[in-house]
Amino acid sequence: MLMSLTPEFLLKILVKLFIIVLILPLHEFAHAWTAHKLGDDTAMYQGRLTLNPIAHIDPIGALCLLIGGFGWAKPVPVDPTKFSRRHSMRFGMGLTALAGPLSNLIAAFVGMIVYRVYLASNYYQTNLLDASLGEGVGNGYELIRMMLYTFVTINIGLAVFNLVPIPPLDGSKILSSLTSVKVDRWFTRNQQAIQIVFLVVLVTGILSYPLFYVEDGIFRGFYAITNWIPRLMGQAG
Repeated sequence: MLMSLTPEFLLKILVKLFIIVLILPLHEFAHAWTAHKLGDDTAMYQGRLTLNPIAHIDPIGALCLLIGGFGWAKPVPVDPTKFSRRHSMRFGMGLTALAGPLSNLIAAFVGMIVYRVYLASNYYQTNLLDASLGEGVGNGYELIRMMLYTFVTINIGLAVFNLVPIPPLDGSKILSSLTSVKVDRWFTRNQQAIQIVFLVVLVTGILSYPLFYVEDGIFRGFYAITNWIPRLMGQAG
């Protein structure tokens, strides 16, 4: 175990931690902002309408995201009875829930654009950086590339995981807003049993494979959509 704690491994962990501290507040802020726009000021008065990580980070949830690839932050309080009368409570809850994963997907796409621009623009400087900074993580070019790649992949992973339609994940609230009250009541009655089964599935890693394929598909899709960037910059892509 100690033998694996190389400087490169530790640097990768630090990069991942830094990215997690950036994106978890974004996800929760999106929930709070959407609820606020719909008329609910609960999150604002509890200090959650902010990008400050301290207001949102759950240490255990962040650690799980770092180690296992799935995690959580402190849930944003939402009171659907305060939503504007223009929107039903079910619709408002679904929209508020969708805002979190959607913010991560938008961030991932923007990150992909920056990633592709960075890769294309730095081909001209690769030889110079290799000579002055060395190979591997010590290479400044490679370190920044790794940070951008990690930013994209963690955002995609967090979005996909939260879209799983099982309580208390965002996907369950989105599903509830799209289905009948009967389905909603069934989920409520069986919530504890569903969560236990879900936890077992997570621990055993059964869910890892389908989630990986979805995440990889989104990454490849974003990559394909941005193929115009290296071409525009005179690279082969």
